[in-house]
Order: sequence, then structure tokens, then C-alpha cells
Amino acid sequence: MFVRILPLVVAALITALPTAAHAQLRARLLASGFNRPNGVVFDPVVPGAIYVVDQAGIVRAFLNGAERPTPFLNLSGVVSTGGEQGLLGMAFPPNAAATGRVFVHFTNANGHSVVARFTRSTADPMVLNAASRFDLQWPAAGGGRQGFITQPYTNHNGGHLAFGPDGYLYIGMGDGGLANDPGHRAQAPDTLLGKMLRIDVSVADSDANGYAIPPTNPTFTTTIPALPEIWAFGLRNPWRYSFDDLGSGATNALIIGDVGQNAREEIDYEPAGQGGRNYGWRVAEGSIDGDTSLPPSYFPLKSPLFEYPHVNMNGEAITGGYVYRGSALGASYRGRYFYADCPTGTIYSLGLSIDGMGEATAGTNTDHTTEMGGPFQCVGAFARDLNGELYFMDFGYSASNTGRVFVIEAAGASAPGVPTNLAANVSGSTVTISWNASASGGAATGYRLEAGTAPGLADITTFQTTSTGIAVPGVPTGQYFVRVRSTNAVGTSAATSDLTINVGCTPPVAPATFTASASNRTVSLNWTLAPGSTRTIIEAGYAPGATALTIPVSAPTAGVAFPGVPPGTYYVRTRGVNACGQGTASVERTLVVQ
Repeated sequence: MFVRILPLVVAALITALPTAAHAQLRARLLASGFNRPNGVVFDPVVPGAIYVVDQAGIVRAFLNGAERPTPFLNLSGVVSTGGEQGLLGMAFPPNAAATGRVFVHFTNANGHSVVARFTRSTADPMVLNAASRFDLQWPAAGGGRQGFITQPYTNHNGGHLAFGPDGYLYIGMGDGGLANDPGHRAQAPDTLLGKMLRIDVSVADSDANGYAIPPTNPTFTTTIPALPEIWAFGLRNPWRYSFDDLGSGATNALIIGDVGQNAREEIDYEPAGQGGRNYGWRVAEGSIDGDTSLPPSYFPLKSPLFEYPHVNMNGEAITGGYVYRGSALGASYRGRYFYADCPTGTIYSLGLSIDGMGEATAGTNTDHTTEMGGPFQCVGAFARDLNGELYFMDFGYSASNTGRVFVIEAAGASAPGVPTNLAANVSGSTVTISWNASASGGAATGYRLEAGTAPGLADITTFQTTSTGIAVPGVPTGQYFVRVRSTNAVGTSAATSDLTINVGCTPPVAPATFTASASNRTVSLNWTLAPGSTRTIIEAGYAPGATALTIPVSAPTAGVAFPGVPPGTYYVRTRGVNACGQGTASVERTLVVQ
């Protein structure tokens, strides 16, 4: 995938300084059966929507924990797969709600790196419009532009995408592959390989390149001009990086996990806005010399915040993670950086001390693998939800569909159960909703109420409360679908069943009369309009009670004729509709068309 496949010839245990004040952690399995998951992305627009990015090219969509039948995106016929190639990253921009845009990073059929922009389908926001794909246009060798970044070899593609707190897109590019960067590309100013890139993708759809250069991108003192997309030099294969940009105490720093060659795995720390750094590869591997046969593009070389050797710490390939700023793990973990070593399946947290200039010093490095139930399979990525809680993914090299998704939580704690006895009372335009705390799971510290225009939707409102009831005055006339979830520091329960609430009206009664006849393949339907109906729905099926076709007819029409109906036996009924929804069905009529 994204690591060197080397024999595990060392078995020394990582030396970690324990921190007694830290509560023990555990990894709770959330989902399994994925191929090679390398991202869990939380939708910033659709409440409850989560996407699992798979290297094979499919982004699977989940809503409130249930997988949807249609993927968010399917590039399985477009990407090159195997080894370190495939679909490698996905990110929503800060203006996702307004633009509907999503960006993905993958290797195409020829093995070159593509960053593509998609927009959501107008029919379903949890499906991307395949026809909206636009490949960002990059500088090509010899001049001009092309819709990919040329990769000379199949490995070290990087592939992660992340939007910084400055709103710009950061793209981590590996050095192009093989061992020891034979083209010295990570130090070459005229290639994007081996670099961290920063671009502004908030351009109009009509922009020819799909991005602009941020005016604050750094300039470099190199012998030849550096490409303006470059933010930092000297990366080998930045496999996962993140910004410390969520929650109390966040510094907005960029933290990079850069996979080493044969000696060192490193974590690079960059205070907010401090571009222009040279992290040293291939001249340096971590803090030791690498291949010094050619000089770096410029000095100074920035030493890593933290590194670990392959011999003493049994490491093989780092997977960068996140600085924890959530609440479920407790205050002692806030500000610690979680990361993993992929092939050994080990997970750690690193303490950080930030000075007055925003630079970090590494503190204690704690191995959480055993207490969390590991070692795991290859830990390929971490994820962070909108509340700052952390997740990770693993997969097995030896078989397909071994990928799993875990949440990191405090040992001994548990998420609350589903609330019970959800009920509502309507008095005029005031709706009072109540429920009981669950008797199962952990104790709830709050509740999340969701209201929508259809079952399962939360397109009207979502809000938190600490009580088991709420009164809402001034609710407009209409029909609403409401559910509630329990929450605590560990997690959120599944939702209750939807409660249907009608305000200011009731659904129509069944049409009092309904007749149906067929003559020479013309079907005539007539009914009595249900009082208060704004339209009538005709339902037809091939079996009693079944519906294969629905036809809306606006009031006051109370009869229609359909010529040319194919021969067959049909079961037909009508029902009225108003602002509070559909009424009960009329008597069903059987029609035989010959």
C-alpha cells in the first residue's frame, strides 16, 4: 500500500515512558469487512453521514450507522491498484455546504497522481456526481499543464489531502519511489514530488487549472526557481498528516508522519503558517545522514520533532495521526499526538510541549498497543470526528476484506443506550417532546434531538440538550419526523424510531368513494376528494397492497383516464395528501386490462 514491505527482522520492544496519570484506553470495533481502508471522513454538511475511503477506489457511505446501497464515489474502474497505488485520500473544503465540492487523491490507470474535484448529486447529497469530475491541472515537464502529477515509479505516492485552518488545501507528495530517492526529487525545486504542496481551490468552476497559488506561499533560495505550489521540501512519503485545529488549546500546527527508509521513522512539526521548511530527505533520514552524495536544495534542514529507529523500537513505517482535543479520553490526553506504526500494528501517543514561538518539544512517548487489545493488523490511518474523538483503521496484507474501523475510548467507559418512550404532545403551535433515559449502556450526559421532513432526515434541526424533554413554541403547520439519541463522553447511541408529529393539521381521511374501470385498454379512475387534500396520490401494483407506481394528481381534480395501459391485472387505490402528509388509502380496486 503505502509502506515498504520488508521482513520483520527486529523484535525489540519500543521503549516508552509510562504516564501514571493517564487512564487506560481501549479500541472498540465499529465496523469490519473493508478491503484496505485508509480514511474515515465525517460529512460536515449531512448530519450522521460518514464515509469510509478504500484504497480499491470505493468510498462507502453510512448514514446514522447504516450503510447506504450506493457508494459516495466509485473509482474502482479508474484507479491503479496494488502495492501503494489506489484511492489514497479525500477531503471536504471549508465551503462544502455552499459549493457541494469534495476532493480526492488517487493514482490513475498509468500510475500517476490525480487530485480531482467532484460535486454532490442534486438528487442525493450522499452520492457524488461522476460527471462533475474535474482533474486539477499541474505544471508539466517542458511547459504547459496536465491533469496529473507524473510518478516515475509505483511506490511513495503520498496521497493524503487535508485543508488547513487557513482554508488552503495541503497535498502530501512522496518522492516518486524506489529506494533512497534515486532522482533526488525531494530536493529538486522543479518537481512537486517529495514536497508538501499548498494551493487555493476556492476558485470558480471555470478556472482552467482548478486552483490558484496562495499569496503567502513561501519563496525559496534555490539555484533554479521552485514551483509555486510548494510549501515545504524534503519529504520521503508523508503518510498521513493533520492540523491541530479543533478544540480548546489547538495550535493550528501541521504535524506530519513521514515514512523512513531503513533506519528512522519521523514526526515533523510545523507551527501555524511556518512554510518553507526543508525536512531533509534524502540528504537526511530523520536526524541522521542519508545519501549525501548530492547537496540539499537549501539549508537549514529541519530536524524531526520525534523519531524512532527500526532496531530499538521495532518500527517499519509510521502512520501519522492527530493531536487529541476531545473529551472522551479525559483531560490527561488532551494535547497528546496519537500515531501508529503500520506493519507492527502498534499505537502510541506522544506528549507535546509548546514554547512561546509555537515550536514543539517531544515529551513522553507511551505505547498503548497492549491495553487497547493489540497488536493490530497494519494500522493505515487515523480519523477525527467533529467532536475531536479519534478513530483508526487497520487491514491485513494476506487477505482481502480484512479492514476494520475502531474508535479509541477510555477503558471501562461505554456509550449510552437508546432513549425510550419517545412521545410528543401538540397544543396549537407548541410541540412538547419527552423521552426516558435508557436503562442500558453508560450514563447519558446529554441528548441529541433530530427533526426532518422525512423519516431518518435531520434537515430541519439538530440540537443538544441535557434534559429528557423540550417544548418548542411557534412550530409552523406541517408534518415532522423526530428522533433522539443519548450522548456521553464516550459516544452517541443509535437513534430511537422516528416519531411522526403533525402540527396545525391532520392527514386527510380516506377518499369516501373510489371507482375504477377498464375499456379497450383505457383505465378510468374516479374518487371523492378527501376534505382538506391538496392533491391525491394514485397507487398501483401487481399484487394486493403492493405499490409499483405512484401518480400525484393536484386538487380539485377527482378523476383521470389513462389510455394505452398494457394488458394485465392491477391493484389500484388512492389517498389524499396535505401539509401533514398522506392520509389512509381508499378501498382497493382490482382492474383487469385485456
